[in-house]
Amino acid sequence: MADTLKEGIRRYKTGRYEDALVSLLDVPAGDPGNNLELAYYIGLCYARLERYDDSLVYLEQVVTADTDLARVYQCRMLLSVIYSLTGRTRLADFELKKLIDAGYESAQVFCSLGYNAFANANAEEAISWYEKALALDADNSTALNGLGFVLADEGRDLTKALTFCKKASDRDPENPAYLDSLGWVYYKLGLETEAKTFTRRAREKAPNNSVISGHMSEILNWGRVEL
Repeated sequence: MADTLKEGIRRYKTGRYEDALVSLLDVPAGDPGNNLELAYYIGLCYARLERYDDSLVYLEQVVTADTDLARVYQCRMLLSVIYSLTGRTRLADFELKKLIDAGYESAQVFCSLGYNAFANANAEEAISWYEKALALDADNSTALNGLGFVLADEGRDLTKALTFCKKASDRDPENPAYLDSLGWVYYKLGLETEAKTFTRRAREKAPNNSVISGHMSEILNWGRVEL
């Protein structure tokens, strides 16, 4: 068992996720400690391969039984990401709030809660979470972009929204999400040229992103009157 498990872990760490999974699934059940190690890496492999429902089965074993707090934190964060990606934002919130209850307050956790709140059409709660993230880390790019975008989308304090989004983009100028947010703020400000410029750049970098494509469509149809 030990050699097969080690080989699976080695393959995972070198990015060979399919091969790693083959090795790990071939490991027989053993003592509880090794079983949790096995569940952890199988869960990570499935997540990397975007087989999210399979990943959840194994990661949930880790968070309910593992005593390694760092590993539990990592798995809860990953669970929250998977739940968000698959539209189960309330379950994502559950995992994130379990982290807060355990004393793991971080800008990353607050940003994730902000994202989920906005996805559930609760802008006020989203703003509150992003502000908490910035209170912990004033230069956190995700929080700056998230707060700026929500303010812009709500049509509130657009000057502040632009400042936040510019700060995020300055820290990561090629990030399509940040470019899209800048374009959206400019759109809300009524600055057509800037809105189109930044949103086009965002779409060039992430052509399959439905949110960016939706923004691009709305901006390109700006001012058109249907007859």
